[in-house]
Amino acid sequence: MTTSTELPREAAPETQELLTAVAAEGGRPTRPGRRRRRPRRDEGERGILSPSDRRKPGVRWSTRVIHGALLLVLVVVGLGPLLWLAKSAITPTEDTLRTPMALFPHGVDWANLSTAWSTVHIDVQFVNTIWVAAGSWAAQLIVATTAGYALSVLRPAYGRVLYGLILTTLFVPSVVLLVPLYLTILNPPLLGTTLINTFWAVWLPAGASAFNVVLVKRFFDNLPREVFEAARTDGAGPFRLFWSIVLPMSKPILGVVSVFAIIAAWKDYLWPLLVLRDPAIQPLSVRLPTLQAAIQLDVYLAALAISTLIPIALFLVFQGLFLRSAGLGGAVKG
Repeated sequence: MTTSTELPREAAPETQELLTAVAAEGGRPTRPGRRRRRPRRDEGERGILSPSDRRKPGVRWSTRVIHGALLLVLVVVGLGPLLWLAKSAITPTEDTLRTPMALFPHGVDWANLSTAWSTVHIDVQFVNTIWVAAGSWAAQLIVATTAGYALSVLRPAYGRVLYGLILTTLFVPSVVLLVPLYLTILNPPLLGTTLINTFWAVWLPAGASAFNVVLVKRFFDNLPREVFEAARTDGAGPFRLFWSIVLPMSKPILGVVSVFAIIAAWKDYLWPLLVLRDPAIQPLSVRLPTLQAAIQLDVYLAALAISTLIPIALFLVFQGLFLRSAGLGGAVKG
């Protein structure tokens, strides 16, 4: 009698299941009713290094060193200029010119900050910059949210045509619109008076931002329509729907638009230079280059350091909102 481990060509279904289980388990037979071994988490990962390579001590330590070096380079490139400006703002001019990278070789001069704030009157330009940024932010936020709400949620019959016209304005360079926009501000229709040397000359053009309208409209398109229909069923009108439903669900995009608007208004130079001719109402971006030749270097660097406070504060405030992206918690219930 001969014995053989070969299976017949036409195996039963149970045998085929057993063969499949053997192939899946790498040669170890399992019963058809037993659960297969779950793959480990690192088996599905894809990267330059395989999980087996990462377990090797040499590879593990070399990757840690490379990651640490890259992190150090990013910190130096990103925070280096800000840290140098903060150091130079309280350093005498002689030390900054002779040894710009030295750390306070002859002490700290805190009087630079007080001189830049009071004597050079940076406080006035700082307040002007806050007014310019706040008005530009409000104008852009109102126009972007209302236009995006009308195009995305209300959806009028001419909405597609209007949205197409808004998209076409993105292809027009801003420098081309500079002269007609200035002429409009110089002699605005229906007002009978010029807007030159008023903050409205900066606020109103800032509100006409097609990029913000497209950005907000695309975000509103991804909001759940079931919430809107439920609100309309409960009797909510268009204004109630916008104020109580759409805006609480749109915190991430409102934060993005807010940061873009304030940073753009804070650093804008050309347009405020053209429409704000009075030095008493000029922002820091216009006034500081004018004062550079009339004040000392250490006081000028102190003024530059003061002007960076608001952008840094905005980053610290809104970074958590960007990372969390928790905009649907205000209106959607589980």
